[in-house]
Amino acid sequence: MQERALAIAALYDRHNLAAGRGTWGPEQFMTGFVGDVGDLAKLVMAAEGRRGDQEGDVRDNLGHELADCLWSVLVLARHYDVDLVTEFQRMTDGIERYLESGRS
Repeated sequence: MQERALAIAALYDRHNLAAGRGTWGPEQFMTGFVGDVGDLAKLVMAAEGRRGDQEGDVRDNLGHELADCLWSVLVLARHYDVDLVTEFQRMTDGIERYLESGRS
């Protein structure tokens, strides 16, 4: 999945350069990610009946925005040389230990 995300990022780089714009760095990817999270929040609100201003199929749009967010996370992880599989395991192991310990 990460290789596919990076291939798409490379296509964006070529597209932006051909259009006379610069390539994106981590700041631009992060800004895009924040925008996608905002779009996702609006769709979740619509799916839960809290907003009625969303166009199209909310369920399909939710899938698209979740994938957009994942794409940004995958690209940022590669930029910062973060092994997401290892970090996810470490994070969930820590949560599991905490919750099973009975501490609150």
